[in-house]
Amino acid sequence: MVELRAITEDNFQQCLSLHASVQDTSFVDTVTYSLAEAWVYYRDARPFAIYNDGVLIGFVSMYVGEENCQIVNFLIDDAFQRKGFGTKAAKLCIDYLQSEFGARRVSAPVKLEHAAAQKFWKRLGFSMSDTVEDGYVFMRKALT
Repeated sequence: MVELRAITEDNFQQCLSLHASVQDTSFVDTVTYSLAEAWVYYRDARPFAIYNDGVLIGFVSMYVGEENCQIVNFLIDDAFQRKGFGTKAAKLCIDYLQSEFGARRVSAPVKLEHAAAQKFWKRLGFSMSDTVEDGYVFMRKALT
């Protein structure tokens, strides 16, 4: 079963070793960078380890400030890709943002050139918006 777990001293080092191969390394922030960013923006950042049946398979960092819920950095480790875990984990993130923060809309900033990520989020019901910042397009999904 796929689940989100807090980053703790027990899984911190293992999270740092997660890796997702992408066409361009600028497409996905490292876990190290994401955890540093979460520390700086600790009031609004929600980083989690993604597990399946007790095995660490990925990482996600979400932003929950200003009624603007976002899935900022999302990765499934190379060893666990193409098995449906990403879809399940993304749905968990959306459910979390909706239930814990009353999100009516969720955004996922994606590099303009990262076609695979855009396709992934589109399959989950996200659509392209007109908002582009620093080379990222904000894909959005309205929630009911």
